[in-house]
Amino acid sequence: MPTGGVAMSERLFSGLIWLGAALVTALFLWLLGDVLWRGASHLSWSFLASAPVDSGRSGGILPILVSTLLILAVALGSAIPLGLLAAVWLTEYTRRDSRLGNGVRLSLDVLAGVPSIVFGLFGNAFFSVYLGLGFSILSGGLTLACMILPIFIRTSEAGLSAVSDDWRRNAAALGLTRASVLWHVLLPAAAPSIAAGIMLGIGRATAETAALIFTSGYVDRMPDSLMDSGRALAVHIYDLSMNVTGGDQAAYASALVLIVLIVFINTGALTLSDRWLARKVTSA
Repeated sequence: MPTGGVAMSERLFSGLIWLGAALVTALFLWLLGDVLWRGASHLSWSFLASAPVDSGRSGGILPILVSTLLILAVALGSAIPLGLLAAVWLTEYTRRDSRLGNGVRLSLDVLAGVPSIVFGLFGNAFFSVYLGLGFSILSGGLTLACMILPIFIRTSEAGLSAVSDDWRRNAAALGLTRASVLWHVLLPAAAPSIAAGIMLGIGRATAETAALIFTSGYVDRMPDSLMDSGRALAVHIYDLSMNVTGGDQAAYASALVLIVLIVFINTGALTLSDRWLARKVTSA
């Protein structure tokens, strides 16, 4: 191909990439601008620090915000340790051509695509009814943990698998135990992928409605413990927009709070991941 044709192809390819990036950015800014325009005027300190009144038409979202954070804490506190253990097992303790390992990976891929309503029915049947947890924050958080695990395990496994085998052999040659290699070498190297898995899990958990209606419940009062029912922000937004006449402004303000919460938590996850990696590199 002539040099001019190659240059034209390169410019066309670069233009398509920039066009795709611009369209995605424009769509995001449009959505964010719409939420800001409709919800910012309703957002205030009293909105964040008071309980909902008149089915959420007035008042605030404090109990809903507390319930959301508790549900998310239960979900992440359950999913992250279990997910890391599963990812380490798949990467370090099974052969890459193992039938068992491949079967587990296939099962995780299938579970990642299961609709959330199915997880909600499972969580209601197993956590709420069989284990006797009822409609509670604990039931909702454990159900969300089941939803987060497939994505988190596969993302963490990909990060661990991407670490060169030379690192493992060099660490073994230095006399490091398997646990030391994992803690001081592999996990820090895979920290960006682990953080990405956490962020994907947070995004799915905080936006969930169907699964939580069947498990954590619909109550909008302040929870006293993890065994109390609690309404998550996503459920509250759905209720205000679909079932409460005149609740649109409060729904948009709640959506704005949810976006800020997701950004804050994801930024915190990235910061902790970077600091952990930097500390491990420095100590090494």
